[in-house]
Amino acid sequence: MITLRLKRFGKKRETSFRIVACNSTSRRDGRPLEELGFYNPRTDETRLNTDGLRRRLDQGAQPSDTVRMLLEKGGLLTKTVRPAETVGKAKQAAAREAEARAAAKAAAEAAAAEAAAAAEATADSPAETAEETPADA
Repeated sequence: MITLRLKRFGKKRETSFRIVACNSTSRRDGRPLEELGFYNPRTDETRLNTDGLRRRLDQGAQPSDTVRMLLEKGGLLTKTVRPAETVGKAKQAAAREAEARAAAKAAAEAAAAEAAAAAEATADSPAETAEETPADA
């Protein structure tokens, strides 16, 4: 199967990538079937060979996730929501709701404890004043 993926090149710590069509079993930096574009993540510069990319996509080439994102930005592919994204967002929403419920419960418990402490303090204070007055007289 043919895949569209990134091939790394450039100096150490100053990498750039070429978008290449290659066999899915070949090495990352191996010899590609065709070079179809360029991507520099430091400057966010992207150059795409649209004719070659369309031809490869029509032949059934599968882009990697990063190349898919670049092609969506370039307008060659329409943005699709993948199932993994949907599941991940649902899990994040459920975690946020659980966290909000736990925070609300903790706030309610703190308010109840504070109210009980205030009620106890007001119940103790009249008894102390009543005991003090007869003792002073």
